[in-house]
Amino acid sequence: LPSPIPCSFVQPVTPDLLVSPSSQDGDLGSECPEDRGNWTGRLDFLLSCIGYCVGLGNVWRFPYRAYTNGGGAFLVPYFIMLAICGIPIFFMELSLGQFSSLGPLAVWKISPLFKGVGMGTILIVSLVAIYYNMIIAYVLFYLFASLTSDLPWQHCGNWWNTELCLDHHVIKAGNNTLPVNISNTVSPSEEYWSRYVLHIQGSSGIGDPGRIRWNLCLCLLLSWSIVYLCILKGVKSSGKVVYFTATFPYLILVMLLIRGVTLEGAWKGIRFYLTPQFDHLLSSKVWIEAALQIFYSLGVGFGGLLTFASYNTFHQNIYRDTFIVTLGNAITSILAGFAIFSVLGYMSQELGVPVNQVAKAGPGLAFVVYPQAMTMLPLSPFWSFLFFFMLLTLGLDSQFAFMETIVTAVTDEFPYYLRPKKASFSAVICIALFLMGLILTTEGGMYWLVLLDDYSAGFGLMVVVITTCLVVTRVYGMKRFCRDIHMMLGFKPGPYFRACWMVLSPATMMALLVYNIVKYQPSEYGNYRFPTWAEVLGILMGVLSCLMIPMGMVVAVLQEEGTLWERVQQASRPAMDWGPSLEENRTGMYVASLAGSQSPKPLMVHMRKYGGITSYENTAIEVDREMEEEDEEASM
Repeated sequence: LPSPIPCSFVQPVTPDLLVSPSSQDGDLGSECPEDRGNWTGRLDFLLSCIGYCVGLGNVWRFPYRAYTNGGGAFLVPYFIMLAICGIPIFFMELSLGQFSSLGPLAVWKISPLFKGVGMGTILIVSLVAIYYNMIIAYVLFYLFASLTSDLPWQHCGNWWNTELCLDHHVIKAGNNTLPVNISNTVSPSEEYWSRYVLHIQGSSGIGDPGRIRWNLCLCLLLSWSIVYLCILKGVKSSGKVVYFTATFPYLILVMLLIRGVTLEGAWKGIRFYLTPQFDHLLSSKVWIEAALQIFYSLGVGFGGLLTFASYNTFHQNIYRDTFIVTLGNAITSILAGFAIFSVLGYMSQELGVPVNQVAKAGPGLAFVVYPQAMTMLPLSPFWSFLFFFMLLTLGLDSQFAFMETIVTAVTDEFPYYLRPKKASFSAVICIALFLMGLILTTEGGMYWLVLLDDYSAGFGLMVVVITTCLVVTRVYGMKRFCRDIHMMLGFKPGPYFRACWMVLSPATMMALLVYNIVKYQPSEYGNYRFPTWAEVLGILMGVLSCLMIPMGMVVAVLQEEGTLWERVQQASRPAMDWGPSLEENRTGMYVASLAGSQSPKPLMVHMRKYGGITSYENTAIEVDREMEEEDEEASM
């Protein structure tokens, strides 16, 4: 090997190769771990992140949260919390994944003492994947039900309807000018959802699930089959599917928005949605709600962002991607609010009731209120099909991320055994989660879904994110983490990111955690209150993901030698092979730390390969020089 070029002889140059190898159109294989797989196109990663973040919550949670927390005034705390909590944690997760090219379990080579955080993440994601795919199954059910000339939830008089059913078409046809009392009545869409789709009358509660609803079971099987076929070849296949699933919802959303705002009474709903009530900003609840919306909407802590970034090339510009995805996600939420509330305004005018009586959040909006609104439009089956197709595409790419996270995490732990059989392993995971989700297809399945939704990703997820933030900044070290990003992107994060990582983000999330514990309310579904044993089971689901952290610590400490304190110190240091996955990207302290490493200077690999010094090699030289100066200062 040629001798390394001394730093003193290297002048900063402007070479032909100022762009990173990752941004060239040629063969990218040498820049990526071939045996692990990587994105095959430039937009795969960006669209996957957009698809993952922009999900069902943007449509059915944000608009409702906005109108109940001050309307347009809610956007003030929303964007402040996005800046304090959302963007910094998002960038941290992407940086960890891209720098190490490892999944959410193996990435804890950064500090093996805290590997339990990764185990907790996988447990949370597995529980969420079970019930999230059930929601997609409901969407498929409604999608197929829309393929008809008359929507089945349009009229009363079906076998599942009761005497309380009130058909708005009948009221309108009768030209009834007197206000109708609808407080003791039920809409056809609500009875279709609860009595036909769920058949919830066949269950007395969560302890009595009743029989399996085979039509729902088949929809769940179809849902898992679609997910499996799309993740069959890992990011190579899912990265292509998201070109459709991440972009098509925007087309449908715009169509629904245009249709919505042209309806009579639409502005009544939009005014209700956006009228600012600034007195709400004095309430702590509004700020907490804004932080919660950001937290869950961006999907931080679930491991999906870290997993996607781990398939990037080493110099991918994730700084730019962070702002594109986070701001795009926020704008989509606001846009969805217009599409939803314009239709709700029209619906309230048709029924002659205030908007707040028809506005709902969650499944109530997607499967009761909006389908009812669709029946009031001309060509109602067409608009219903479009709406549910949008929900399907929104849900699927989030589910791809959950599954890719689980599969990647485990295959990175056992690369020699599982990577060659990744397709078979993915099939095993999908079948196992499908079988676990069968209880959700029973007559009492909705009770179990609510329990999973309330507890699987509650305080456990917050503990995981807070711990990750503290370990990276305190245990691994802020200076070292910023140096890693400098090596990867060519610049260090500014004071804004450092302040958020060190103080603002963890403090905000701790406040969220305390608020959630103090304001704890037992789960309920409609008028049904969950029994104590179900509450305890739910709390245990949340606690178990937290317990993974101390359990992981015990295992890590037992694997070291020496006194207890020495073991803790050794386990908290990065593993020997921590760092960039490719030898040519390793500089400074990461040189020759890979197993079987031959090269004393990975810089030489770049020079032989590209015939000159690129902008990233200049960065590597700067980092090396900076570290040498720090070592000299420390020795003095």
